[in-house]
Amino acid sequence: MNLKQYQPRTDLLANRVILVTGAGDGIGKSAALTYARHGATVVLHGRTISKLEAVYDQIEQAGGAKPAILPLHLASTSELEYSQLVTTLQNQFGRLDGILHNAGILGHRIALEQYDVQTWDEVMNVNLRAPFLLTQSLLPLLKQSQDASVIFTSSGVGRTARAEWGAYSVSKFGVEALSTIFAAEFASNPAIRFNCINPGATRTSMRADAYPQENPQTVATPDSIMPAYLYLMGPDSRGVSGESVDAQQP
Repeated sequence: MNLKQYQPRTDLLANRVILVTGAGDGIGKSAALTYARHGATVVLHGRTISKLEAVYDQIEQAGGAKPAILPLHLASTSELEYSQLVTTLQNQFGRLDGILHNAGILGHRIALEQYDVQTWDEVMNVNLRAPFLLTQSLLPLLKQSQDASVIFTSSGVGRTARAEWGAYSVSKFGVEALSTIFAAEFASNPAIRFNCINPGATRTSMRADAYPQENPQTVATPDSIMPAYLYLMGPDSRGVSGESVDAQQP
């Protein structure tokens, strides 16, 4: 399937509750707004309350279902905080129909020889530990859904390692494995599927940090890659699990 040409129906995600991490800006913000436009009740995760409130307001002003705000610092979230999160979502919604693991940090673009351990640990905590623990913690709520989708965010350097991508590359290799293993372990439960998306070169602040000399006008906007995010989150991708797709594949 040409994901760039995917045409979802307007009510694709009606009555679904979807958690989007890193929803304050970039791809996460675009996904949250897009999911809401297609009928979902979106749970907005992020570190900066003011950014989440702005997305919340945009959803309400557009006539979307009332979203929820979930501030959480993924670099240092404890197991107790994850447990409290589950209780909150259980009490408010009773189930969860999808998770988009979008939050991530770049770390350093330097050789491993110079990489400091503190930054390494922070990148691993946000990019790999958090998606693992968040998914594991929320599985009881995902099991309450008749059709749940978990999307992990990968990267080209999570498939082919390149020099000076350090912890970010290693974390994305881990994410690819995490998604594949979850999919294999839930192969007998088709009501929950797990997949990866590589967004490709996209106009975000992380991309600007990674490629400071690049003209941002030469890369795709977050909105332009949303067809892939809608396809994997919605019912049209039932039966698709354990895959790693490119949002900008021709």
